[in-house]
Amino acid sequence: MKRNWTPIAIVAVAALGLWQVASGAYIHAKAWLAQELIASAWTRTLEGEREVKPWPWADTWPIARLQMIDKDVDLYVLADASGRSLAFGPGYVNGTAAIGDGNTVLAGHRDTHFAFLRDLQPGDEFAIQTADGRERLFRLNETHVIDSRHQRLQFDENVDATITLLTCYPFDAITPGGPLRYVAVAGIK
Repeated sequence: MKRNWTPIAIVAVAALGLWQVASGAYIHAKAWLAQELIASAWTRTLEGEREVKPWPWADTWPIARLQMIDKDVDLYVLADASGRSLAFGPGYVNGTAAIGDGNTVLAGHRDTHFAFLRDLQPGDEFAIQTADGRERLFRLNETHVIDSRHQRLQFDENVDATITLLTCYPFDAITPGGPLRYVAVAGIK
């Protein structure tokens, strides 16, 4: 008795394809839900609550909102720049100045939240809203690339409000986590 394996192979390939599509959809659905929960936490923050976690087991919370209307950028900045937090948005680099009090460093992934940095030009502007509801406008002054193996970011302690946006470089690298960093420095307008 000869068995025809074609229908079984078709079902197996279809099941594998369906599993792949479902996995991809799950990741996008999870990302969308996370952004909605972070937005809700930000609203509660602006209403006066402090350290509002977007979900009960979260180990971060939104501390600011970064917007560039003309580039369709609207991001919530999270309280730290750990790998766990950067999966959901850009993060504040601990140990740098509070927003508006010197040089604040924000980090994000080059292929997701900070992908827009590749298109920035000196003179571009963005707004940062802080947890107290104040909005500050910043203008991009410069961009450069550093090699983290040989260079460290140097900050003047006595500068006006500055935002430094930091991400991995190059933007289209196949292998993540290389030593190069793209640095975009913006001063208060």
